[in-house]
Amino acid sequence: MILEDYKDYLGFAVAGNFANHLGEAGEADEFSVIKTEEKNAPKGIFPFYIKNHESFLGTFPICDDTILTHGMEDKNLQVEAEVALICDFEYENGKVIDIIPKSFCAFNDCSIRVNDGKKLSTKKNWGKRTKGMSQDIIKIDSFNEKDSVLAKYHIASFIKRDGILYDYGTISAVKSYSYFFTQLKDWMIEKFNTQEDCGPLEELTPFLKNANKSKGMIIAAGATAYTEFGKHNFLKKGDEIFVYVYNAHVHSFQDIMNDMSGVDLFLGQCSKLHQIVE
Repeated sequence: MILEDYKDYLGFAVAGNFANHLGEAGEADEFSVIKTEEKNAPKGIFPFYIKNHESFLGTFPICDDTILTHGMEDKNLQVEAEVALICDFEYENGKVIDIIPKSFCAFNDCSIRVNDGKKLSTKKNWGKRTKGMSQDIIKIDSFNEKDSVLAKYHIASFIKRDGILYDYGTISAVKSYSYFFTQLKDWMIEKFNTQEDCGPLEELTPFLKNANKSKGMIIAAGATAYTEFGKHNFLKKGDEIFVYVYNAHVHSFQDIMNDMSGVDLFLGQCSKLHQIVE
């Protein structure tokens, strides 16, 4: 499908699913009021796109080649490199009863970092072309850790600024998410049905009231930690963003570097996102 076809999907993301990310993003204090059953559990789920919603969430923000600043450069825009799960789901009697991940791709959950005390969702969609999603969609063979090809994939992200390439996020194995596979799926089903309005998070059930009209869900599984450059450098116009989700058993880090350098490679088991900041 082309990205426009995903306008009929709901867009949600998981907060705090990689160690240290919230602290590096300046959001740890906001989330201090959120208590989790396990120390390493994600903090919660937030919406970034709800079709026909009366708020800013009704704007479709996803693009595969551009991030538009919309005059928000002074709000400290930052790449968030993630795996996006493209899912079917079952919704009955006002409850999510199942989530079925069908495919995945590289995703940039680009975010505003200036702390304004509002809900996390307000930092995640400030207009058209403010999110990134690769058109390299890879089917999921299984969502169990023991036999899923996803267990072999890594996430890497980079910024090219003034012709110089910088590591932006730390290279992270997909299986190093705090919660993933069956554990993440079960946790998400529970959160969709029980999450309350607290701190930076919102109750989710109101966003699902027209869920049966949706074709599926795009769920961003959580952002990696940052390199030193990524922690201290926010997006500027002209920056090039690269996010790779690649099978590290097939493609080397050097393959990724060569691809960004313009070497003609076939990255057959890789989802690549390349965006220009405008």
